Amino acid sequence: MTATAFVKPINGTDLYYEYYQHPSSRETIVLIHGFLSSSFSFRHLIPLIKQDYSVLSVDVPPFGKSGKSISFTYSYENMAKTILHLLEELDIDQATVMGHSMGGQIALNIAYLNPVGVKGAVLLCSSSYLKKAKLHLKMSSYIPFFHHYVKLYLSRSGVRKNLQNVVYNAEMINDEMLFGYLQPFLDDEIFKALTRMIRHREGDLPPEKLQKITTPSLLIWGEHDRVVPLHIGKRLNKDLQNSHLVILNDAGHLVPEEKPEEVHRHMSNFIQSIS
Repeated sequence: MTATAFVKPINGTDLYYEYYQHPSSRETIVLIHGFLSSSFSFRHLIPLIKQDYSVLSVDVPPFGKSGKSISFTYSYENMAKTILHLLEELDIDQATVMGHSMGGQIALNIAYLNPVGVKGAVLLCSSSYLKKAKLHLKMSSYIPFFHHYVKLYLSRSGVRKNLQNVVYNAEMINDEMLFGYLQPFLDDEIFKALTRMIRHREGDLPPEKLQKITTPSLLIWGEHDRVVPLHIGKRLNKDLQNSHLVILNDAGHLVPEEKPEEVHRHMSNFIQSIS
């Protein structure tokens, strides 16, 4: 199996992606990470998935190794369109999208925009029903050097504290995790892009749009998710026409890190069921 890592100009930004092409499988799984994360969060899951399927893992702008342009529109719809442009460039006509947290909302946008091209959606603790930023925060983002406030706000919480909030068992946090989640934020340019994201991020897809999505969907939720609580997953399961909810015991929000084998098993069974 060949693996490629590229940074490619797509939709007005530099898009980083890792592409593991399976020698015989026709199935492609597109991995979309969450907020303040990158493809790093799938490092335990990719080796499992690539045994049977092609895997395309994307760093959503401005995160990870993707561009941090101050001219890119950081809305979920535009992020979804950027990934769709990449799929077109790679001649991938149909794929299963797997999104974690914010990545789940982007996956839902992809399914809404291009239902024919999405065979299935695997939503890991997916962001749902989140409103757009309040007007005063959006207006504040136009203050010169506001990105310094964004950096200060994120640095106060710190990587370790953020990780402790997203996992059920904090003992699993090690130096590899700490450095992996910290590394993208060593580049100050990301804070300017995050300032633009405050302005551009629309609210999550409303119920009337979710109810129009007919894509087969598997919802995988951590029982103890404190970021996107389980009741959100149950509500999303009701709004999506063709969905099934799986609850992972002894897991929080970061299920690709906490339960990669279980996520892989449920994902594989799901793909077989829709093939």
